[in-house]
Amino acid sequence: MVYKHRCSWVNLSNKNYIRYHDEEWGKPLHDDKKLYELLILESFQAGLSWECILNKRENFRAAFDGFDIDKVIAYDEAKKKELLSNVGIIRNRRKIDAAIKNSGIYKAIQKEFGSFDTYIWSFTGGKVVYEDFTVRTTSPLSDKISKDLTKRGMTFVGSIIIYSFLQAIGVINAHSKDCICYQTEDVM
Repeated sequence: MVYKHRCSWVNLSNKNYIRYHDEEWGKPLHDDKKLYELLILESFQAGLSWECILNKRENFRAAFDGFDIDKVIAYDEAKKKELLSNVGIIRNRRKIDAAIKNSGIYKAIQKEFGSFDTYIWSFTGGKVVYEDFTVRTTSPLSDKISKDLTKRGMTFVGSIIIYSFLQAIGVINAHSKDCICYQTEDVM
């Protein structure tokens, strides 16, 4: 068996995590529905590990109606109670309330910019930022986006969460140089 070196944060005993690292993390993402899902999942990560959230991803998809934004925006108290009793997801009232509120703001951003993709990538002029994941947990870029999203009314979008989100969606490609997924613009 050939050993493939991956970023050190990957739990090599978790096939789900390996697949996420190899197939998703750090790859430029431009699909608004997938961007929405990841933003909501990242907000649930606050104070927890990404591996915890990733292990519950399918449960989140089921609980949040496949991340259908219009359905999430319309969630009422009965749906909130259902979510709070769902042992398959993170049962935190503030995070659930934030997911619902942030969904409306996400949709407003889509309307203002034509897509959330246009909005989020506008901060780098559509360019990928290359930086090793060990460098930091926030950056001037994540600070700026976090501040803008907060100004628009979103919650659970602090700079650390946004930095992680930017890495997840490939705005920041942070694979370590010895990782099988490491690339620069020169080789893309």
